[in-house]
Amino acid sequence: MAVTAALVKQLRDKTGAGMLDCKKALVETNGDIDKAIDYLREKGIAKAAKKADRIAAEGLCNVLVKDNKAVLYELNSETDFVAKNQEFLSLLDNIGNAILESDAKSLEEALNVEVNGKPIADTVVEATAKIGEKLTLRRLEVIEKNDDMVFGAYSHMGGRIVSLAVLNGGNDVVAKDVAMHVAAINPRYLDQTQISEDVIEHERQVLRNEALNEGKPEQIVDKMVQGRLNKFLKEICLVNQPFVKNPDLTVSQYVKEADASIVSFVRLEVGEGIEKRQEDFASEVKSQMNK
Repeated sequence: MAVTAALVKQLRDKTGAGMLDCKKALVETNGDIDKAIDYLREKGIAKAAKKADRIAAEGLCNVLVKDNKAVLYELNSETDFVAKNQEFLSLLDNIGNAILESDAKSLEEALNVEVNGKPIADTVVEATAKIGEKLTLRRLEVIEKNDDMVFGAYSHMGGRIVSLAVLNGGNDVVAKDVAMHVAAINPRYLDQTQISEDVIEHERQVLRNEALNEGKPEQIVDKMVQGRLNKFLKEICLVNQPFVKNPDLTVSQYVKEADASIVSFVRLEVGEGIEKRQEDFASEVKSQMNK
């Protein structure tokens, strides 16, 4: 069977091996894809799993701001080694700048935005083949403000965590301080008005059962639970949290001193919500050596 370029590409997509290795494997196996995969595995060149089945839980997030628009997004890779690669970093910047200059409001729309004449979706696929790891543009947030508002952007650990705060009034320094607090403390809500009754009722029931299991008298449990619930609600709301740079003030008090108020915030952290593959250290090192 003739070994065509299309067949080589098919094997490369399945294994992540280099073009020359794929061609050699196909020649050795007379064009049989399944046997070629086994050949590459036996030579330690390819893994058993297809790229599509790999878990891209590493990578970087980024936040970019221009005038009254900001974008926050996450580009995933399989390993943190690749996330330090210059090609990956260039791809991260190119994607973000293209989205920032576009009218895209969602991830689906962003994947059709062009980078150097090609849709971002195709650009990521090509980078996957070139770099040799599955890459995924997984999340995107597009935030717009008016002229009276202020953006504060913050990036932590080179992009492992990024955050954005939007303030009414104030200045860039105060807004960035709030974004830094958001990155560090990870509040769930802006204030208690954003918390649904379902969340409150669930927490109330958990706290009640906890108090009863502690052996507290039932007649005082409800009062105790309300106190604990109020404390919990304050802890998860940004405006009520002790400000990370001055715990004597709440975040709300800090921004109020600058004649400002918080409109909204966004926080992205690499790999949130992805179930990562569990491997021991020896297996991880071995897998890297076999790439």
